[in-house]
Amino acid sequence: MKQPVMAIALIALCACAAQDAPQKVTGEDVQNQAIMDFVNVREIAEVDKIRSRERDGWDELTMTYIIYKARRDRYLVEFARPCYELRDNTEITPDYRSDSNAIRARFDTLRGCRIARIFALNQDEADELKNIGEAPGKRN
Repeated sequence: MKQPVMAIALIALCACAAQDAPQKVTGEDVQNQAIMDFVNVREIAEVDKIRSRERDGWDELTMTYIIYKARRDRYLVEFARPCYELRDNTEITPDYRSDSNAIRARFDTLRGCRIARIFALNQDEADELKNIGEAPGKRN
C-alpha cells in the first residue's frame, strides 16, 4: 500500500515542480498594455517614416514607448526592446539613419535602440497617452 501512495505523491511533486514560476507584472507592463490598447481602440495609423530635424525631441512614456515631438507633429514610437539608453546616459550610442532627414521604422535607431513601429498622433491623443498610468491628481 505504501508504494502506490509514494508513487502518486512523487508524480504530484514532479508535476508541481515542472510548472513555470508566475511572471511578475510590473507597472510598466501594465502601462505598455494600456498604450497598445489605446492605439488599437483608436485605430491610430501606423506610418513608415517621419521627417526629422535637429530640434526634435521626445517625452518618455515607458522604456518601450516615447512620444516623438517633431516641429508640429507628434508620433508614438515603439522600440523593438525596452530602451534602457533613454534613462542611462553613461554611454551614448550613435544613431543609425538611412536618411539624414527622416526616421524610418524597422531600420533606424534612437539612442541606439531600434525603432519597431511609428504611429501618427494628434495633439489630443498625445496628451491622453502622457496621462496613461499617472496617479490621479498628478499632472505633467
